[in-house]
Amino acid sequence: MSASRPVALVTGATAGIGAEFVAQLAARGYDLVLVARDTGRLAEAARTLQAGGTTVEVLPADLATDEGCARIEWRLGEGVDLLVNNAGLGNPGAFHEVSRESEEHMLRVNVRAVLRLTHAALPSMVARGSGRVLNVSSVAGFAPGARGATYSASKAWVTNFSESLHLQYAPHGVTVTALCPGFTRTEFHSRAEMDVSGVPGPMWLSARRVVKDGLDDLHAGKPLSVPGVQYKAVVALSRVIPSGVRSGVLKRLSSRMPGKR
Repeated sequence: MSASRPVALVTGATAGIGAEFVAQLAARGYDLVLVARDTGRLAEAARTLQAGGTTVEVLPADLATDEGCARIEWRLGEGVDLLVNNAGLGNPGAFHEVSRESEEHMLRVNVRAVLRLTHAALPSMVARGSGRVLNVSSVAGFAPGARGATYSASKAWVTNFSESLHLQYAPHGVTVTALCPGFTRTEFHSRAEMDVSGVPGPMWLSARRVVKDGLDDLHAGKPLSVPGVQYKAVVALSRVIPSGVRSGVLKRLSSRMPGKR
């Protein structure tokens, strides 16, 4: 890594929002540490970035495992300027239809890995008085999920965790931001076998917009980033609408929200 360029570590770096983070961070002058399970995609991404002059380190790891987390924790202990906890997943189907093992696997990636990697990154950031952590959450965490109860709960945790850490570490020069996108055009929904055909066109965001807004808000020192005026309105309403009304709205929407058909 170049001594004159900042270093960003991105998890889930080879697809969707993660790949867009990699592209935009390289354009902003960062050297990169790429984390993902797919070694072929990691190698391809590294070749592309290196051709453009970016220094790249690849770390294949499964963040659902202790071994995978430990490998990335060690690298974070060496110090980075920015950690992007982007890796995440969802499960299709009603809660009782999904195996307990699948739900626990999701929590290991969506919650435990975020906790462990953030915990590993913060000591060196606090010691030098600067650093940034961006945790990719979701607007799904602002209200009970009409489907995907565990997913919504995991993202509620990520958002609260990030905002809480921001309060603790901003005085030490470290910014922690929760990025909460809505529906974004990536591979996420197809990988999770989710039918999103009922989602209206205006509710979709591009990965480019989500990542740009998230990085802009992170560098502006904001604890929360919600891309898109439509989702800013959703989040604002979720915080003031009475719970009974909210439940009724969610029930009416449930048939049109992502789920396994």
